[in-house]
Amino acid sequence: MNIPLKPLLCSAVLFSMSISSLAQIDIARTPAGKPDFNGNYDISSLTPFQRPTEFGTRLFLGEDEIEELRNREMSTRARDAEASDPDRGAPEAGGNIGSYNDFWFDRGNDGFTIEGQYRTSILTYPENGRMPSRTVEGQEKAEAAPKFAWPERDGAWWLETGDQPYDGPENQTLGVRCIYQPSASIPIRPLVYNNLKTIVQTDDYLMIYIEWMHWARIIRINDGTHNPRVLATFDGDSIGRWEGDTLVVETVNFLDQPYQHAERTVIERFSPSSEGGLLYSFTVEDADYTDSYSGELFWPQTDQIPYEYACHEGNYAMSATLIGARMREKEYSENGNR
Repeated sequence: MNIPLKPLLCSAVLFSMSISSLAQIDIARTPAGKPDFNGNYDISSLTPFQRPTEFGTRLFLGEDEIEELRNREMSTRARDAEASDPDRGAPEAGGNIGSYNDFWFDRGNDGFTIEGQYRTSILTYPENGRMPSRTVEGQEKAEAAPKFAWPERDGAWWLETGDQPYDGPENQTLGVRCIYQPSASIPIRPLVYNNLKTIVQTDDYLMIYIEWMHWARIIRINDGTHNPRVLATFDGDSIGRWEGDTLVVETVNFLDQPYQHAERTVIERFSPSSEGGLLYSFTVEDADYTDSYSGELFWPQTDQIPYEYACHEGNYAMSATLIGARMREKEYSENGNR
């Protein structure tokens, strides 16, 4: 699969700007002389993945906009951290019951900088910093995939429409099933929590332990042969090669769902940053989209360590969802429906 030249050139220009000063700094190196990426990284950030439309093609934020970003986040946290009224009544039927309280979220305290400049978004291509539209086939696939939230309707509506949203765990998303979190894994991006990554590096392998879903990505270094397509996995088959001090990783052979192959190629670049930590960039070519997309972000090192993401042990949402569906089906039948 060919990667379009334009986004790669765009990322290469931005990347070369960011690493041009590496010749003037000392970086940790392995005994083999390669950059030493071993360690923990906290990539939580207020910088959005997609650029707000009001910024258009502008890549950088001004000082006033940076302060507004911080203030908006702090105001949201203060509001969400307010104690709930213990005497409040039950929410109205079908109403929004909310989410976790603010204690559980960790979106970071600031946006990231590259070469001292704040970004308007992680995405750098397309030029507007927005995801390209889906192809017709890609849209059909997205509509057919399991959903985290289904349309709110009364009763066991799926018995009338023939849909199967609650027949069993297999009808739920991979995240709800505690199996895999795609956007935390490849290409890697900050999310609302569980943003720690651990890198363990040898001469022949680089492992990225991903906190959200307790997932370990294994990247083979200087192994030029990808596994056959029949061995496709959720995070694909990754092979890395060194280009100077940058580790370039090509990943193919993805699964979107169990037994559902994805026509996707991801190129990632890991490089030491003049600001310490890593500079991470990516370009994705995906047959489900009308264009490729690229982005980059800074990975600061941290002394924090990730805890085990013990999702299965506390996944009461799965059993509660299925129990609730069985109750609605029972009520449906008791009301004289078949």
